[in-house]
Amino acid sequence: MKCAFCSLTDTGKVRPNNEDAVAVVAESGIVALADGMGGYNAGEVASALAIETVLDCLGRRRGDWATRRSGLPQAVQAAMQAANRAVHASSQAHAAHRGMATTLIVGVFSPGRLVLGHVGDSRAYRLRQGHLARLTRDHSLLQAHIDAGMIPPELARLAPHKNFVTRAIGAAGSVEIELAEHTVEPGDSYLFCSDGLHDMLSDAEMAAILRRHAPLRQAAQALLDAANAAGGHDNISLILARCAP
Repeated sequence: MKCAFCSLTDTGKVRPNNEDAVAVVAESGIVALADGMGGYNAGEVASALAIETVLDCLGRRRGDWATRRSGLPQAVQAAMQAANRAVHASSQAHAAHRGMATTLIVGVFSPGRLVLGHVGDSRAYRLRQGHLARLTRDHSLLQAHIDAGMIPPELARLAPHKNFVTRAIGAAGSVEIELAEHTVEPGDSYLFCSDGLHDMLSDAEMAAILRRHAPLRQAAQALLDAANAAGGHDNISLILARCAP
């Protein structure tokens, strides 16, 4: 099964610089997206370093996970842990980077499946037969409050602390990676995005855009444009993957 990919990133309408980073290695089925945080320029350093480390680690271990089905989850886990160590070490070594961290979501498509790892509140969604389903659960204070029944889900987008993450790459010397495997079916589309997209648009709005725009590039641009039209309060990054029917 072949997948086509498209990625876009934009500063948005409020932030002075873009602290997101995205990467697609189409021939290996790898996608990665990071939303950095920190002081002056540190967020973009964290996100870029995390992506670079993940791609390097997965590239070096490709022989293992490409030939052994059981090796892929371990490879994703190891790559994300390496990214955590790299970002944390840089934050400790350079005063200008002190306290920097990043969200990180990594997906690797192989025949019939997607291995997905994430930390933070960047998300992955699947559009299957017109229905959009979220595949990740935010590591955030807001999600903890929703889980505890303190905030109803329909009011989540109005919460003042919605961007406070409870896990991040580089925030400490070790981090808990959430890993999952999903069956990929012909005709599936997958959306990976930073909170600059999903904070601006509801799941229903994103689903409607994806259903309305068949060409991948048009769908990606329509999502980005809609997030900016809704305010563009943060950097906006997304990756779309569509698996051939």
